[in-house]
Amino acid sequence: MTSAKVVLLDIEGTVCPISFVKDVLFPYALEVLPDVLEKEWSSPEFVKYKEAFPPEHRSSRDAFEAHVRDLVAKDVKASYLKSLQGYLWEEGYVKGDLKAPLFPDVAAKMAEWRQKGLTIMIYSSGSVAAQKLLFKHTNAAPTSDLTPQIADWFDTVNAGLKTDESSYKTIASKHPEFAPGEWLFLSDNVKEVDAAIEAGMRSVVAQRPGNAPLAPDVPKRLRVIETFESLDDI
Repeated sequence: MTSAKVVLLDIEGTVCPISFVKDVLFPYALEVLPDVLEKEWSSPEFVKYKEAFPPEHRSSRDAFEAHVRDLVAKDVKASYLKSLQGYLWEEGYVKGDLKAPLFPDVAAKMAEWRQKGLTIMIYSSGSVAAQKLLFKHTNAAPTSDLTPQIADWFDTVNAGLKTDESSYKTIASKHPEFAPGEWLFLSDNVKEVDAAIEAGMRSVVAQRPGNAPLAPDVPKRLRVIETFESLDDI
């Protein structure tokens, strides 16, 4: 088996609990949204996020807010929503209201991978801007900013949907110095793992605390880990 040269990481359910995204980040964005809309509706900085929304949902602040709340309630992974959420989270991270609770093994393992010469990249449905905020403001010690360890960032805008085989081929094509078989993708989502494997990558399921139970057949056909410490053989 070819040794991995790139570790491609999912975020929620893989490096941090799903509950951080569902129970902390999403509610935080909805909490600050009304105040942001009142103060920044016509500001040049906010307009670019507003204009990305469908016209029928930006006719008024009320219509805009209602659409955002509807998208979040239905867990719709629209790229324009993800961009807005990243904008809303930024101040929370900077003020210290938000801090990403990485699983205990993550920061040390990332440092170990880098020391061994592996390249680390991120692929999440959250926007690249939101990804960078999360890794810049973590609970890791002594250094909470892990962004210098990450070589590249991918989301549904610059790569595609995470359950599509073509998305992983797009990611690999942007780094032709690595063969597809030299990539290792880690995710809690079995469909994403299957898609990465179909694209020629190696992939492993991360079964973390708080993740949904896996179907009985998954451990029979895919490698499943509960901690990155199990990946000493990559």
